[in-house]
Amino acid sequence: MSRYKVVISGMPTENLKVLNNEEMEELFLHFQNGDREAKDKLICGNLKLVLSIVQRFSARCENMDDLFQVGCIGLVKAIDHFDLSHEVRFSTYAVPMIMGEIRRYLRDNQVIRVSRHLKDLSYQIFRIKEQFIQEYRKEPSIAYLAQQCGVKEKDIMDALDSCQSVLSIFEPIYSNEGDELYLLDQIKDEHDMIRRERDLISLEKSMHILNEREHDILHKRFYDDMTQMEIAQELGISQAQVSRLEKNAINALKKEMER
Repeated sequence: MSRYKVVISGMPTENLKVLNNEEMEELFLHFQNGDREAKDKLICGNLKLVLSIVQRFSARCENMDDLFQVGCIGLVKAIDHFDLSHEVRFSTYAVPMIMGEIRRYLRDNQVIRVSRHLKDLSYQIFRIKEQFIQEYRKEPSIAYLAQQCGVKEKDIMDALDSCQSVLSIFEPIYSNEGDELYLLDQIKDEHDMIRRERDLISLEKSMHILNEREHDILHKRFYDDMTQMEIAQELGISQAQVSRLEKNAINALKKEMER
């Protein structure tokens, strides 16, 4: 397997340390009390998170070193602004900020030409979004962005479409020892209530295909916000078994809902 090692900026990534939740919390407490060394450890302990996101954009950029460094800028911003009192996982907060930095970089260096008006509007949108996310820990609505920018909602959608690639909502954007964070975890549209209700009804009707254990695992993962390791310890099975059961359940639900 050694010939498949990934090297970014001259650094073999298989040696990167990954922090667990307890280590993260302790380091954040030290950093927010003025310990600069704790910040360095937080950065080093989350470089695999950056790498996992960067790899999703590999088809759109030939220079992965540049993309990795841009992602690290987003990571540093996330560390600087993260608030432990909100009781959310750091990865949940950091992923949108890292992806935002990468998308801005790709937008500024893209081959396909976008009108100056849309480019300027998209800059304004992402500044407002980033400020909103930092303050409220959630994505702003299209209506809010349109009001802040003084344009129609359609203009906001056009500007966003001009600088984003298409991804499946079930696309894993971060994985740590089988504990995956899906794009679905980051999506929220409070204004498409009809579609949301329809999807919820469809999901509820599809849940009958799951057995009791699969149903329990999905509930713990997506409602109780438990990690796969925590679920494994509670159920007395391995983390690999939890990961397999979760993936099988999600795939089964996807097929059932597409019927």
